Amino acid sequence: MTIKIKLELASGQSMAGLPLELLRDGKVIGRAMVPAGGLVAFEAPSGSGQLAVRVDRSGGKA
Repeated sequence: MTIKIKLELASGQSMAGLPLELLRDGKVIGRAMVPAGGLVAFEAPSGSGQLAVRVDRSGGKA
């Protein structure tokens, strides 16, 4: 199944390059990086459960 998401920040800041994770019931089922346009597509296995997207805004800093 393909899941498409358009990401925008209200502040106008770019999200390009940030890593995303698609979660089903808290478990990672897909990963992607935000492109310059903010349109992300995940290819996820079919199934039921609660979906969520997690964004790492830390920029990879520990």
